[in-house]
Amino acid sequence: MANGGGSVSDAMEMIETAENERSKVESWRLHVLMEAGYPLPLAERLAGNEAIDLHRAVELIASGCTAETAAEILL
Repeated sequence: MANGGGSVSDAMEMIETAENERSKVESWRLHVLMEAGYPLPLAERLAGNEAIDLHRAVELIASGCTAETAAEILL
């Protein structure tokens, strides 16, 4: 009986690959935010939120916002 062309192990591998990619992106975002001047706790919070515009987050710090104020604006 056909199961749609993919096995459970294929599906699991795709999920693991997607999670790995998400983790890499979040790690990169964390690095960028910390380089911009966000302290680790705020950087982690922002990096994990895909709705946050990373460029805007960096611009806010560059324009003189404190990390806390920038985070309030972004969140």
